[in-house]
Amino acid sequence: MNKSLITNLVAAGLVATGLAIEAPFREPVLSTGLFALAGGVTNWLAIHMLFEKVPGLYGSGVISARFEDFKIGINSLVMEQFFSKENLDRFVAEIVTEDANHHLDFHEVIEQTDLNPIFDSIVSVIMESSFGSMLGMFGGEGTLAPLKEPFINKMKVSLNEMAHSDSFQNSVRDKLSSAPVSSELHQQIEHVVQSRLDELTPQMVKDIIQAMIRQHLGWLVVWGGVFGGLIGLVASQLPI
Repeated sequence: MNKSLITNLVAAGLVATGLAIEAPFREPVLSTGLFALAGGVTNWLAIHMLFEKVPGLYGSGVISARFEDFKIGINSLVMEQFFSKENLDRFVAEIVTEDANHHLDFHEVIEQTDLNPIFDSIVSVIMESSFGSMLGMFGGEGTLAPLKEPFINKMKVSLNEMAHSDSFQNSVRDKLSSAPVSSELHQQIEHVVQSRLDELTPQMVKDIIQAMIRQHLGWLVVWGGVFGGLIGLVASQLPI
């Protein structure tokens, strides 16, 4: 339902009615309609000018024209209110506190880690050593290939044991609690936010804000028509 259109149509209907009827109701109805129409149309035009550039009207299309300021404001809101260093410190501290009696789980991370480069590096070291020339007589690097899967499995077991040891867990918690972590995290988040904001265009900023508030701005037209009509009704009763 288009509240703005309905309000202006009702006001226009009052104007038409006021022109059609005779005294003593002609003046109050006509005055109410004219003032209501003036209030409704004026507010509708103001809302339209907020989003769209109107040639010859200074200040129109302000959202598109000042989209850089909006981007700065969004960045400031996100980084200073939501992802401030103080909030990140508190967030990390809460994680560390909640997990103080529980081991941080690295199983999934280790399982998804590609350990092939480690095996390849070991093979490279072996082949470059004096042992490599001896292996060359028995098939070269190919003779080590069957060791790849057992090596990776053993490596993952060793990494899991190390990652879940008390000393390693305590070291990770100490690192998470340190200031540089939150500082680095803050910089990374700010970089992500700024990168996303840099992708925004004036049209995108206008669409975002329009989607959020334009529907509710229709009430400005409604109340502009209502108060305009009331003022017109009162004005028609004044002994002028």
